[in-house]
This record gives sequence, structure tokens and C-alpha cells, in this order.
Amino acid sequence: MSLQAVLDDLTKRSGSGEAIPIINPATEEQITEFTDCGEDAVNEAAARAKATFASGVWSDLPGRERAKILWRIGDLIDEHAEEFARLDSLNTGMPLMQAQLQMSTCSEFFRYYAGWCSKINGVAYDVKTDGIATDTYVNMHAYTLKEPYSVVGLIFPWNGPIFNASAKLAPALAAGGSLLVKPAEETPLSAVLLDRLIDEAGVPEGVVNLLTGYGHTAGAAITAHPDVQKVAFTGSTEVGKAIVRASADNLKKVTLELGGKSPVLIFDDADLDKAIMMASLGIFVHSGQGCVCGSRIFAQRGVFDRVVEGIAGMANMFKLGAPGEEGCVSGPLISQKQLTRVMGYIDEGKKGGVDVVAGGYRLDRKGYFVHPTVLTNVDPGMRLYQEEIFGPVVSILPFDDEDEAVALANDTTYGLAATAWTENLGRAHRVMKRLQAGSVQVNCQLVFDHDVPFGGYKQSGWGHEFGKEGLEIYLKTKSVWAQL
Repeated sequence: MSLQAVLDDLTKRSGSGEAIPIINPATEEQITEFTDCGEDAVNEAAARAKATFASGVWSDLPGRERAKILWRIGDLIDEHAEEFARLDSLNTGMPLMQAQLQMSTCSEFFRYYAGWCSKINGVAYDVKTDGIATDTYVNMHAYTLKEPYSVVGLIFPWNGPIFNASAKLAPALAAGGSLLVKPAEETPLSAVLLDRLIDEAGVPEGVVNLLTGYGHTAGAAITAHPDVQKVAFTGSTEVGKAIVRASADNLKKVTLELGGKSPVLIFDDADLDKAIMMASLGIFVHSGQGCVCGSRIFAQRGVFDRVVEGIAGMANMFKLGAPGEEGCVSGPLISQKQLTRVMGYIDEGKKGGVDVVAGGYRLDRKGYFVHPTVLTNVDPGMRLYQEEIFGPVVSILPFDDEDEAVALANDTTYGLAATAWTENLGRAHRVMKRLQAGSVQVNCQLVFDHDVPFGGYKQSGWGHEFGKEGLEIYLKTKSVWAQL
């Protein structure tokens, strides 16, 4: 499917809202524009999804048959991997190689959850219970059933369009629900192609309903709709809270993968060369636009200067550029809005007395490029220290001992990810146990596997994605009793 075919599909979709431009963040040029689908389209899609679920055409399909279709989706993603990579690269500005590297992960989501389709089952129990009327024990057989939510809303962000779409669609389809799918308004292109491939793979009409529009219109309509039983959202904590409020009227179940302010602890016995390299990649790749980015680095005082020097050196080595530029390892921020936000934090920090060791400025060229920025002398009370910036900005602070490192790391409302670099195995396990984060790593960063659950503590989210837990969030449990 060519780029023009994707653009034509997007622009021909009916809508009742305002025109939404899609901007190439590396050039600031408009790629196309489309019409916000509006609340009416959401209502129609919800009714269609509800009717499709009730028909049983997907929800009652044997798991082994759903598995074949999910596997076929994975194969089609592989066949169209280069198209997906180019769409995401164009739409987000990420380097083409980075977009290409994620594609095998996306197809594998569908194959992984295809394996779960025939394993959705409950548990059987043989129990004796008090006979209330007879005051005697009664033999009972009890078991549980796992049943899908009927209509599920999937809302995902702009920082990894095809990855986030695959991470949500694969388990939701495996569970058997009917879906309302809303990509970010900035980056809908790869979702359009995926929608086509899902249809080609054999998913019945009405099971997957793609809705393109703003979060405050289409997204809000999905989260508030009375027939939507479940919402899974990835994005900012602020929007996550709004979704919780909107879901209250019908008490729909909500899974949230939200923001982070992830700490990286570097102890004086760490492999510093590796720690410095990985900590730098962990914040500067994709210009810091990742929920798990290590935006707070704590270095033990004995190695603090070397860590600062090393990460600043890496920041100055990172070549920024548009996807087609040779040698670039990171791209622009997603939009003018995000650029203004990131520069606002940096400028506020400068006024507050932070030391800018590297970066701190926008590149003098077209595109929303911010030089990787390293800050020291940061007051932990500053907004740039406490709030998620979602840009290539890292604060580096010293610590003296293990207790202080853990206290600094946990001093945040977020709890998504954390990393510790140390050669002391006992210290590693002590620290990992004390860190208040849903995903913790020792001597590694940016690690992932489809089988391992991922989710946040505190204001970084509710529930888990990936693994068996990522399937369970789309299933309800029913208890059944029978007297023997």
C-alpha cells in the first residue's frame, strides 16, 4: 500500500469535526489533513461493535481459529514492514533504521497472542460447602469462565504508532472483544495501513473500528460511551486522569500506561563505560519521547564528575536529523507544541540556576529539533525535575550512599521504570526491591520481551500490558457453581 493510498484512505474517511493537519516534524511541512470523525462516528462505531460482538462472529469463534487470523496479521505486517517503517518515520520523524528495527517486535505481538487464543480458560474446583438450609456439607463443583468485554476502546499515543497499536490490538483481538481503535491525531498513518491488513487477514467486519480524530473529541466520546465496557490507554498521566473521570458514569474498567520520570542509579563500582553509554541512549534516543526514558540520573559522588562528562560527551556526539539524513541517530520532537513545552522547561531551569552542561537550545534549522540537554545543579523541587518533560533533557544529581540514592529515586509521583548500575549483586537486589517502579533493571536499559508484564506504580498507570497479564486485562471472570 503506497503512501498516497494511505493518505487517500485517511482523507476520504467521513467526519463531522474540524480539519486536522498532519505535519512532518522534521521539515514542518504539512503532509495532509483529515477530518475529525466526531462524536457521531464514535456512536455509530460503538453500536456496530456491540452488534458484532452479540452476533458471535468473532467472540464465539473457536480460539484456534482466532489464532490463525492473528498469525496471518503478523505475517502481513512482516510483508509490509518497510511500508510501516516509512510511515512511522515520516509521521514521527524517527530515523528510518529505528522504525525498521521495531517491526519484528510488532508482528511478534500478534504471533505471541495467537498462542494464547486457545488457552483462555478458567479453573475448576471440587468443594464442599455448608448447606444453609440443612446445616450439612454439600458437594459442589465450581469453576470459572474467562469472558471478553464486549466493546473495548483502545487509545494509543504518537511516540510509537505501530508498536503501540500492535501491543494493544493483538491481546484485545485474542480475547475476543470488538474494538474502537483511536490512534493519536498526530500519527494516524500506520493505523490506517494496519486496519487494512486486519481486514485482509480475515477479521470480520465490525470487530475493529478505526476512529481518527482529536483526543478531546473522539477519544473523550469513546471513554464516556455507555456501551464501552473497557478502555486501554497509553499516554500522559493528565489524560489518564481525565479518562478515569469520564469512565465513572458506567464504571467501565480502565487500564492505563502513563508517564514516567524514570531514575537511573550509577554506583561507583559500576561498569562506567557501559552505564554512561546506556544511560545516554536511554534518554536521548527518539529525543527522549518515551515513557521509560531515564530522565533523572543519580551518580555516586566518587564517579559523579566522570558520569556528567561522559553523558555530556554523548549528548554532543548524537547526530540529529531528518529520517533520510545519513548518520542521524535521533529525530525531532513531534510538534511545535511539544517543542514549546520542552524549551519552556529548559528556560525555566536556566532562570532557576541550573548548570547547562550540554545542549539547552533548539537547532538552527527546519524541524522541531532540540539538542540533547544535560543539566546539573538541579533543585529537586524544580518542575523540570518533578514533571515528565518528554524530551531529550536529563538531570544528573550526586548521592553518597545507597539509602540516599533510593530516597532520591523514589521522590516522584511516577513509578514506571528504574535502573541501577552496580557490580555488587547484593546491593543490586536490595535496591531493586526498594525502588518504587513497575519495571526495574540491573545493568541494562531499554529491555523488553513480549512475555514479561509491563506496568507502572503510583501515577504511572493501572494494570499491566504484555505477557499473560496483557491478555487478562481484556477478560472478565465468571464463577459457576453446580451441586453434585
